[in-house]
Amino acid sequence: MKETYINWIERLCKWRTVFAGWQLGTRAKGDPESDAVRDHRELSMMLRAGSSAIVGLLIKKGVFTVEEYNAQLQEEAQYLCEAYERKFPGFKATDEGMQMDTVIARDTMQGWKP
Repeated sequence: MKETYINWIERLCKWRTVFAGWQLGTRAKGDPESDAVRDHRELSMMLRAGSSAIVGLLIKKGVFTVEEYNAQLQEEAQYLCEAYERKFPGFKATDEGMQMDTVIARDTMQGWKP
């Protein structure tokens, strides 16, 4: 059988079951929570492979450099971190891990599952 990009995409997406099992434990197909995690993991893997392919091609074609890409990636990561801090008051990501102001985060976490 000739290997094509479709074969590799389908092969990559088979990892969704391993990731779902890692997150939730072994679950049967049809379990709603596990199905949702498998779907999300598949999407994450496809986005990662697709964005890596696009960036690789653009760099090879000279549209931008690795340095320019890294600078833009830093800007986007910083923007998202700041957006998440606004969405989840009391939480902040640092180089050492997540920081939590327990007084402020208590209100943020109101209604979260125990």
